[in-house]
Amino acid sequence: MAYFDAASAAPLHPVGRQALLAALDEGWADPARLYREGRRARLLLDAAREAAAEAVECRPDELVFTPSGTRAVHIGIEGALAGRRRVGSHLIVSAVEHSSVLHTAEAHGAGGGSVTEVAVDRTGAVDPAAYAQALRPDTALACLQSANHEVGTVQPVAEVAEACRAAGVPLLVDAAQSLGWKPVAGDWSLLTASAHKWGGPSGVGLLVVRKGVRFAPQGPLDERESGRAAGFENIPAVVAAAASLRAVRAEAAEEAARLRDLTERIRTRVPALVPDVEVVGDPQRRLPGIVTFSCLFVDGETVLHELDRAGFSVSSGSSCTSSTLTPSHVLRAMGVLSEGNVRVSLPPGADSEDVERFLTVLPRVVAEVRERLGAPVAAGAAELVHGGSDALVVDALGRRCPIPVIELAKVIGDVPVGGTVRVLADDEAARLDIPAWCEMRGQEYVGEETADHGSAYVVRRLS
Repeated sequence: MAYFDAASAAPLHPVGRQALLAALDEGWADPARLYREGRRARLLLDAAREAAAEAVECRPDELVFTPSGTRAVHIGIEGALAGRRRVGSHLIVSAVEHSSVLHTAEAHGAGGGSVTEVAVDRTGAVDPAAYAQALRPDTALACLQSANHEVGTVQPVAEVAEACRAAGVPLLVDAAQSLGWKPVAGDWSLLTASAHKWGGPSGVGLLVVRKGVRFAPQGPLDERESGRAAGFENIPAVVAAAASLRAVRAEAAEEAARLRDLTERIRTRVPALVPDVEVVGDPQRRLPGIVTFSCLFVDGETVLHELDRAGFSVSSGSSCTSSTLTPSHVLRAMGVLSEGNVRVSLPPGADSEDVERFLTVLPRVVAEVRERLGAPVAAGAAELVHGGSDALVVDALGRRCPIPVIELAKVIGDVPVGGTVRVLADDEAARLDIPAWCEMRGQEYVGEETADHGSAYVVRRLS
């Protein structure tokens, strides 16, 4: 098997494994106790904090360890908002933040706070000017990821931090995807990260709160971790997390160059090998190991299963599956194709031969899935009828993506140039994929209309 899903969880680094095993023997005692075993555990915890702080480029007393990166986000946002409640309750986030940020923002809004969601362009990047415009006198906190977890686009954190600093607003940076590669640039105020993203063990996050930032921890106070993360510290895991972070940083420059070459190979060759593919994310400002693309006319869930059978563990930025029937919020915010989405995120040490094998297998897998979906069974086939004013109507109600787009592609040639076709669909993904198909095919997406059931998506043939 070739594991190509490091953006979800990177394999435990060998240095982290060694540190974990050693700390299991030495770091099991309570670091708050004064006897020998407790002092030994405290030394390990302090050393891990100093190593992590050095990697982040902050003071050790600004950094606390949390039970996960998600908890670090929750604690950081809630504490910063509470610390600045006299200023106001306005929160700014980008539309492509990790779900842990967006869920916290949603809870904040439900509790009476106000939230501004900053849009992104088709590469997934925010415009720093949009953050500057969103800042208000009652803004308590702004949040921005350092790099996107689904498409790899690196955000302009330094520029946004400068705008926030000028307005006196703290910026929280979710650095989960990028911290293993380098420190986060800019004058940010709070930072969160998760060890399993850089090759540390799962169940360890970190939260940094710069000195001078108003911060009021929420929930019952605890004497552990400066009162910001309750519960007994998992010292062996913390030690392994810090050791692996130091190790991957030492290897980062050489490994980044190697992985960037491999992902560039995928970015350039997949569109040449597989017809009707859209590679998404910024082609330059991106993380070294992530490349994401979407394939027209395929079911992403099926593609992932077939690639798994062929020996490749990959992920998808699209949640268009039988369980959710909704596309990824990141792809939706970017306005790009969501169907058939594949995210390849290479771990350190990824083999060039495995990448070549992937590029050999992928065209066959996509072709087979397209063949299966290209001729719907009679009982479930979309129905083509003539509407008023000679407009064509494709009835794809009850059909799951990518069928509405497949049926649209089948009939567009029957529409006279300048004429329109209405696609009736009740799959949420159609709202994103039909406009994306129009852009790829050079057709005009007129808009969405209400219908008795679902929605009607109107497309005008231009060529």
